[in-house]
Amino acid sequence: MRGNSSDYRDIFLNDRPMMDARAPVEFAKGAFPGVLNLPLMNDVERQKVGTCYKQHGQDAAIAQGQQLVSGAVKDARVEAWRAFAEANPEGYLYCFRGGLRSQITQQWLKEAGIDYPRVLGGYKAMRSFLLETTQQAVTECAFVIVGGMTGTGKTEVISQLSNSLDLEGHANHRGSSFGKRATVQPGQIDFENRLAIDILKQRAAGTQQFVLEDESRLVGICSLPLELYKGMQDYPLVWLEDSFEGRVERILSDYVTHLCAEFISMHGAENGGSLFAERLLQSLSNIQKRLGGERYQRLLASMQAALAEQQRSGQVDLHRGWIEGLLREYYDPMYEFQRESKRPRIEFAGEQAAVVAYLKERQAKH
Repeated sequence: MRGNSSDYRDIFLNDRPMMDARAPVEFAKGAFPGVLNLPLMNDVERQKVGTCYKQHGQDAAIAQGQQLVSGAVKDARVEAWRAFAEANPEGYLYCFRGGLRSQITQQWLKEAGIDYPRVLGGYKAMRSFLLETTQQAVTECAFVIVGGMTGTGKTEVISQLSNSLDLEGHANHRGSSFGKRATVQPGQIDFENRLAIDILKQRAAGTQQFVLEDESRLVGICSLPLELYKGMQDYPLVWLEDSFEGRVERILSDYVTHLCAEFISMHGAENGGSLFAERLLQSLSNIQKRLGGERYQRLLASMQAALAEQQRSGQVDLHRGWIEGLLREYYDPMYEFQRESKRPRIEFAGEQAAVVAYLKERQAKH
């Protein structure tokens, strides 16, 4: 039998399969990528046992737990664990602290004829390991930021580099007021765990310098780790440039054509098209106060006309109207101000191919 493990580095570097024996409510608050929740107790059972523990102590709580999870209920759960263990012979099981629940799960599996190892320290220890992984990288590694006006293709640059951290990818959000996707964002803990595992794997492969896209503290609802965000205010900056026309086309592609296709693939042509239109209108409404009344009404009329034409003919050309207005009157003045304030940190500026080449060369020197 493989032994119980506290080698969290090995577990995450090698994507070891894991079975989470915590209750569904705990799992929903945060978990690790690819992990399967096969709880010892459901939420109601866990609450009852917890109340019993507070009132009568551990022995009484264990007795009640074994009474609640017995007979056919126990058999079904053990069968699900057995199927997981047989399908994932290199895996582990865990609970919150690596204590009683994972020990009971392990014992019941053993009684069913399967020796299966657990993670010592459980979820809490693995979570602490990942938080420390991010903190250590901020302390020990070099970082460089890719900045640029809206629509210059910063994410495209990130995707071409082996040493980049795709914050927007991990957050499933494009990072702007219009950046919400058709699919939901991960929870905060899941976002942090994904980012830390990415950092761990890259550092294990020898990366000492990371490239990040310039972001605000929040990427949609996901908040960047504070130590990383603080560092991003001082890291050197590479500024990405593109023509106004190129930026309009990229925004049209990302925020209209592709986003609409995402909604349609999830909800079907009719519902998907309606939900896409709602999302676009809501995104504009979210910045109404910052736009001011007159400008908002003008851009809204342009967007509504474009959506009506898109629904009628499938053509997206009219969307360029509100995109151009939003860039010229809202985003560009804001980014020009930001660029001026960040000018001392800019070490290189150029269009996409030049920026990618510069960043690859910069990595090679490290």
